[in-house]
Amino acid sequence: MRRLIALLGLPLVLIAAGCAPAGSGRVAGGGPSGDGADHRWEAFEQRAVEVAQGWRPAAAWSTGYVPLEAPTVLVGDPGFTAETEQAFLAGWYRDQVELPTARPADGAIRFPDGTLTVPLVSAAEAYRQLDQGDPPPCEGRPSQPRPTVEPGPDGSVSSPVTSACTPLTVTAVKLGSAEVRTSRGVAAVPAWLFTVAELTAPVARVAVAPQSVTPLPEPTAPARPGPDGVVGAQHIQTVDGAKLTYALGVGACDTGITPLVQEHDNAVVVGGGVVRATGACIDLLKMEPVTVTLKAPLGARPVLDVLTGRVLTQQRR
Repeated sequence: MRRLIALLGLPLVLIAAGCAPAGSGRVAGGGPSGDGADHRWEAFEQRAVEVAQGWRPAAAWSTGYVPLEAPTVLVGDPGFTAETEQAFLAGWYRDQVELPTARPADGAIRFPDGTLTVPLVSAAEAYRQLDQGDPPPCEGRPSQPRPTVEPGPDGSVSSPVTSACTPLTVTAVKLGSAEVRTSRGVAAVPAWLFTVAELTAPVARVAVAPQSVTPLPEPTAPARPGPDGVVGAQHIQTVDGAKLTYALGVGACDTGITPLVQEHDNAVVVGGGVVRATGACIDLLKMEPVTVTLKAPLGARPVLDVLTGRVLTQQRR
């Protein structure tokens, strides 16, 4: 059950996932004092209001191009194997095609609320941004059997040779577009689409020239430390209408992980509640995915971390 609260003159909705397992999507809540509400997270409520009130982006947030995810995206299902996914995440590529060096004409970014004309980079420049270098040797991964002479009837057997991890092979490129989450909602952004032999979908690299990309605004958050038992969000994993999945940064021994979210007209503030371990525990930050259902679709509203106030970007993988 959701509740509507008026606090410090700012309408908001607080959703707490109660004792549901992390990532379950189960939503529970409470009302005013005396109706069974869980008051453990009132400190989250107060801090989230302050974070939302401090959200004052510049004009470029609603007029420019502010991407909320990485400039390399997949266009469709890539059909990853463990090896090709590793290569994609690491940025290991080799080109088997001539890459045009000429810059194309200006392109248009198509937002839900309008268009923006921007200069573009060449395919060769996009590939230089895409390619993050050669893969290192991968311990224990065979490439070809290496003959070794051993005693026996036929005098030889084969043993594996350690080889480099496999890069992705670019076999074609064309100018197209890719869907990118931005400060103005999901936009169709000009992108170079690289055909990769090992994948079943193209790899897109946004073609917008760097001077037309507006960086994320500096975060604004209360100067005091975060409330005890409240943890921050690290990034968004998926957005599906009103369903939001994000990763919490929790301790290795934290339990009772509870997603917490507070909705406003201009922003959504997220974090989580945990029960801290009382004994000795390894000092390790663990990513814990959690899912909440908002009162309304996220749309173009930014998702802000309750501890730092920073805008969360989306990591699709």
